[in-house]
Amino acid sequence: MAEEKKYLDLNDLSSYRLAMEMGTLVWDIVNEWEYFAKDTIGKQFVRCVDSVAANIAEGFGRYGKRSRIVFFRYAYGSLYEARAWAQKAFDRKLITEDQLFKIRKFLEALPVEIHQLIKFTNERLKF
Repeated sequence: MAEEKKYLDLNDLSSYRLAMEMGTLVWDIVNEWEYFAKDTIGKQFVRCVDSVAANIAEGFGRYGKRSRIVFFRYAYGSLYEARAWAQKAFDRKLITEDQLFKIRKFLEALPVEIHQLIKFTNERLKF
């Protein structure tokens, strides 16, 4: 009997799984804030964090190498925006030092993960 070929699934990407976890963490934190904080910093923070996973997913769904990498780079850029919002939230006493530490763990791990995803895509896809 021939072995069935397994195709890579979006959930197989550790970068995607980490980005989804980070999105849930930030959502849960921001969801507890007062209206003004949610409406100003919160919306921006959640959007850019959610953008990381969304851009990884969109890139994964693209056919060509260049198109995929463009979206992976968008995800990378959103991480740096998330760093700024995390720091603003901490400076304005919206998140605790412990919460900032948890968020930063994701923000430090994900650039490496996304870089590896870009490298893998560059090396493995022909076009």
